[in-house]
Amino acid sequence: MSYEYAIEFHNVTKAYGELQAIDNLNLSIEKGIIFGLVGASGAGKSTLLRTINKLEDIQGGEIIVQGNDITNLRGKELRYYRQKVGMIFQHFSLLDSRNVFNNIALPLECNGFKKDEIARRVNELAEVVGLSDKLQNKTSELSGGQKQRVAIARSLALNPEILLCDEATSALDPKTTKNILALLKKINKELGITIIIVTHQMEVVKEACDEIAILKEGKILDVGNTADIFLSNNTALKTLVDEEEILPESGVNIRLYFPRNFSADHVITTMARKLDIDFSICYGKLEKFQDDVLGSLIINIDEQNKDRVLKYLDEVKIPKEVL
Repeated sequence: MSYEYAIEFHNVTKAYGELQAIDNLNLSIEKGIIFGLVGASGAGKSTLLRTINKLEDIQGGEIIVQGNDITNLRGKELRYYRQKVGMIFQHFSLLDSRNVFNNIALPLECNGFKKDEIARRVNELAEVVGLSDKLQNKTSELSGGQKQRVAIARSLALNPEILLCDEATSALDPKTTKNILALLKKINKELGITIIIVTHQMEVVKEACDEIAILKEGKILDVGNTADIFLSNNTALKTLVDEEEILPESGVNIRLYFPRNFSADHVITTMARKLDIDFSICYGKLEKFQDDVLGSLIINIDEQNKDRVLKYLDEVKIPKEVL
C-alpha cells in the first residue's frame, strides 16, 4: 500500500471529564521524518502521542497510521498493530530484575520468538545502540544515558515502523541528551523509521526535529518546518521561549531573520550603503538547527527611515518583524 503520511489525525477529540485534552485536532505527519510535538505542560502533547499506539482511546474523529484506520482496533488486530509502533518513556521503564540482554529481549519473548532468534536480534540491537559490552550488566549498574539506550534497543526489537518518544531526554544531562538525539537521528536515517518526539526542551527541537507542531489546550497553534517556525518567531513560539530582549525605546526596532542561504553581513552592509542611512545593531543570535546555523538580528533605525528600510527588505526577501 502506498501512503504519503505516516500518521494522520482527522478531527480527533479526547476529554477527561471536563478537561478537553485534544480538541478537534487535525494533523498529518510525513513518513520517514523526526516530528516534534511541542507545548507547555497540559497542552495535550503526551495524550496525543499515546493515541498513536492506543494507550489512549479517542472519543471522536479517526487516526490513520501507514494508510490504515486504527481508530477501532481491538484484540488480536491491536496486538499485531502495536508491534509496529515502538515507544520510549521518560524514565526508561526497565526491569531491575533483568540484565541488559533480557530487558532488550522482553518484547521478543512475549511474542514467541525462539532463543536463537532472540539472541541474534538482541546482539544486533546492542551494537546499534553501543551497548555490546554491557549485555550482562544489571540495569542498576548503568548510567542514565545507558539506560535510555537499553530502552531504545528494546523499542526496536520488533522492527517498528514508527517510534514514539515521550520526553525521552528530560531526565538526562545536556551532553547525554545530545548523544541520545544523535542516536535517534542515526536510527531515523539508517532504518527509515518515523520518529515522533514529545518535548518541552527547545534544544531537543532544534537539534533533532525536521518538523514540529506547537500545541496549546489540545489545539495546534502552528505546524511546519522547525527552522522556519523559529525564524518567523511567531506568537505560538513566543509562548514557549522565555527570552528577554532589552531594546531601545526610541526609534524603530526591526528583527531580521537570516535563513541558511543568506549572509547577514552582506545584507546589512549593502542596505546601509544603498539607502545611505545609519542604524544600530541591538541584538543578535545564532542558533543551530541540526546541520544548519541560522541567525537573527534586531536593528534600530530612525522613524523617518522606516518605510524605506521595510521596502528594501521586501525587495531582497529578508523575513522581518517590526517590534
